[in-house]
Amino acid sequence: MTSSEETSRASDSYSWVPSAAQLAAANVTRLATSLGCSDYEELHRVSIDEPDRFWRAVAADLEIPLSREWDAVLDASRGIEWTTWFVGARLNIAEACVHRWARERPDEEAAVWSPEEGDRRSLSWAELSHAVRRFAEALRGLGVEEGDAVGIFLPMAPEAAIASHACAHIGAIQVPIFSGFAGPAVSSRLADAQAKVVVTADASYRRGRLVPMKEALDEALVDTPTVEHVVVWRRAGVACPMVGGRDVWWDEIVADEPGTLDALPVESETPYLIAYTSGTTGRPKGALHVQGGFLLSIARETAYQADLRPGDRVLFATDMGWIMGPWTVVGGMARGATIVFMEGAPDRPSDRVWSLVEAEHVTMLGVSPTLVRALIPYGDPAAELSSLRAVVTTGEPWNRGPYDWLDEHVCGKGQIPIVNCSGGTEVGACFLSVTMMNATKPCSVGFPALGEDMDVFDDHGRPLRGQVGELVCKRAWPGMTRGIWRDPERYLETYWSRFSGVWTHGDWASIDENGYWFLHGRSDDTLNIAGKRIGPAELESAAVDHSAIAEAAAIGVPHEVKGEVAWLYCVLAPGAEATESEVKEAVSHELGRAFAPDRVIFVSALPKTRSAKIVRRAVRARALGQDPGDLSTLENPEALEEIARAV
Repeated sequence: MTSSEETSRASDSYSWVPSAAQLAAANVTRLATSLGCSDYEELHRVSIDEPDRFWRAVAADLEIPLSREWDAVLDASRGIEWTTWFVGARLNIAEACVHRWARERPDEEAAVWSPEEGDRRSLSWAELSHAVRRFAEALRGLGVEEGDAVGIFLPMAPEAAIASHACAHIGAIQVPIFSGFAGPAVSSRLADAQAKVVVTADASYRRGRLVPMKEALDEALVDTPTVEHVVVWRRAGVACPMVGGRDVWWDEIVADEPGTLDALPVESETPYLIAYTSGTTGRPKGALHVQGGFLLSIARETAYQADLRPGDRVLFATDMGWIMGPWTVVGGMARGATIVFMEGAPDRPSDRVWSLVEAEHVTMLGVSPTLVRALIPYGDPAAELSSLRAVVTTGEPWNRGPYDWLDEHVCGKGQIPIVNCSGGTEVGACFLSVTMMNATKPCSVGFPALGEDMDVFDDHGRPLRGQVGELVCKRAWPGMTRGIWRDPERYLETYWSRFSGVWTHGDWASIDENGYWFLHGRSDDTLNIAGKRIGPAELESAAVDHSAIAEAAAIGVPHEVKGEVAWLYCVLAPGAEATESEVKEAVSHELGRAFAPDRVIFVSALPKTRSAKIVRRAVRARALGQDPGDLSTLENPEALEEIARAV
C-alpha cells in the first residue's frame, strides 16, 4: 500500500495515519523526493541496493560536516562481519553535534538540566561548545591522546554530554558507565576498556537519596590499575576523598583552559565508543562503535524515523550507560535539537515526565513500554502536552493496553505517532522503526529502517511470513559494532555463527499480511511448553491486559511431564485485586489453553534496571534457587528476596 493510499484511508487497524501536512513536512519525505522515490518501500530499496547514493544523499540533506568526503562507501574485503564504512572520509562527532551549531545558532539553548531538586540550568550552543573545548584541552593536559579510553561515570546532566563530546573532540574513546552501578560493575568495565582517565561526580540524587558516585568509583579503582587520573564534578557539593596525584576537580582543571582547541578531523573508522551491554555474566561485553558509522546512523535515525529538526526539544528517560543516552546526545544534537537532561527517577514526583514536557515545551519524548506501564497507575497526565510531535519508544515489545493508554492520553488518539523502534547496543541505531511516511499499527515496530536489510528466518535459514522466527540482518550497515572489545571470537560466535554471513540478533519477530513487523521478545528467553515455543513477552502482555495487573514477568520452569511450564509473577495495580484463576483465564483467552500459566504469583515489585527493564533471568534464577549472576544493573535487588520467598 502506498503512503498516499494510507493517508486517504483511516482504519481501525491503524493507531496513527499521517495527515497531508505531517507527510509533507516530514524529513523522510524530503529525502525520498531528493532520491526520486515515491514511497517508503522504494526509498528503503535504494538505501540497501544503492548505499553510496543513499548515504551521500543523507549527508547532504542533513548537512553533516565532513572534513573529507569518502572514496568508497564500504569495504567488505575482510568479510561482511568486518565491513568498514565511508572509507577515506574524515570528520569529528563533536564538530557535527556541537561546534557547527555554536557558529550557526550560538545563543539558542543546547542543553537543559532538570535534577530532582528542581534547580534548572541551561547552556547555549556557544556555551556548550566552549565547555567542550575547555574540557578537551584539560583531558589533553592529563595525558589523554587519540585512541585512549576515558570512562564517563556521571548522572544524566549536561556534564555527561560535555565529557562525551570532549572525548570525540580529541579522538579519545569514551566508555559511558551506568550511573547507578556499584563498584564491582564499574571496575569490570573500566578494566576491560583499559581506561586511562575516569570522569565522575562527587554524588548524585535519586528518589531523594544521595548516591555517592565518587565513593563507588574509589572502590572500583582498587582493581583498575590503568586509570591514571579521576576528574570529579562538584555536582552535589558534598565532601569526598581525593587521592593526591590522581584525583582532580573538574572546575579547577578547566579554569585556565582557553577553549580554543579545534576538533581533530579523524578517519571515519576511528574508535569512538565502547558501549557495554547490561545483564552480562562474567567478563562484560563491550560493543565498539566508530565515529563515522555511529554519527551517520544515529543522525539518519533521529532525522528520518523520529523526525527531529533544528530547534526541537528532546527528553529521553535514559542514562548515558545505556545506548539511548549516546543516541540522544549524538542523534539529537546532530539535528540541532535541545536536549533536556532528566537526572534522577522519572516518577519522582509521579507526574515528573509529563510536567517536564509542559515546562520545557518538549517536542520529542522518549520512553520505554515498562516506564509507561509504571506511570499508568498514577493516573492520566494533567500537564499540557500539546508541544509533542512524536513519542519514541524502545527497549521491549509493547502490549496493547499500555500502548493504547499512551496513544489516548499522550498522543491525542492518533494525533501524533508513537515511533516504536528496535535496535540494540550492538546495532548503533535501530533495525526496525515506524516511519512518518506510513500509517502505524498498534504495537508494531513498523518496517525495516533505512539501510537495514532485515528478514525473519526459520530454524533452517529460510524466510518466514505470518509466523514467528529469528530476526536477522542480511547485509552490513554503517552503525554495526566493529566487534566486541578485545574479543573478536566472541563477536563472531554471538552474532554470525548461526547463519553464514547473516547477523542473528536474538529477537523473535514476525511480519503480518500487510508487511508490518512485530517483535515477540528475546529468542534466548523462549519458553517451550509441551513442545510449543512462545516468548515470555506474549504471556506477559496477555496478563497485563487484565485490568488489575500492572506488570508481569514470565519464566519457564522445568516440569517432569510437560518439559517446561510457565510461571507468571504479577504486580497488582494500586487498589486492584485479582485471583490466580482470573489471570490464568485472561492468558488462556488471549493465547489459548495450552499456554495457560501453571502458576500465578503476586509480588509487590519485579526486579528492574534503572532504565525500567524487567530482568527475567534474575527472576527465574531466584525462583529455581540458582545463582542469578550479575545483579549490578538492578535498581531494586531486594525484589528478588520476595520472589524467592514466594516459591
